[in-house]
Amino acid sequence: MTSKKPRTDSHQGIPVNQQERLVIAGWICGFVDGEGCFSVSLIRNQTTRSNWQVFPEFVVTQGEKSRAALELIQEYFQCGKIYLNRRHDNHRENLLRYCVRSRKDLLERIIPFFNQYPLRTEKKKDLEKFIDILSHMEKGDHKTEQGLKKIAQIIQNMNRKVPSKLLKSSETTRPT
Repeated sequence: MTSKKPRTDSHQGIPVNQQERLVIAGWICGFVDGEGCFSVSLIRNQTTRSNWQVFPEFVVTQGEKSRAALELIQEYFQCGKIYLNRRHDNHRENLLRYCVRSRKDLLERIIPFFNQYPLRTEKKKDLEKFIDILSHMEKGDHKTEQGLKKIAQIIQNMNRKVPSKLLKSSETTRPT
């Protein structure tokens, strides 16, 4: 008896079968709940009118041995890139980061996915703040001083509130 391979989209490994897609979507949601991050940085950028750039990104991090998991997520969303981070910290292998930084992809692919398949951990609150910041950016608020201050306040309450002294570096800092 031979088993049939599930039919997949064009050249991707994502099944066309709705039930299999639901299984993968549930797996991705759980994986992101544990290993993902929605973050927004304010970066000094002299080429912008305000001298600040709002930098939203969705990131999933894994050890290099688990590259296939990140590739599956990337295939599913059809966007983003996988970057190598040679800093091991307390790991014995290189780290990989799947990152989606395009505002268009965040708004059209990532956010709708998590609206359909909600996160179940405290990370859900960070996602809500992330969506709020993207909404402010869509309205152009990131181009005004008042809008930047509002975005900075939201950022400060994301991802377990980092002590303010760690927020001040030559590359990433908060406007006062």
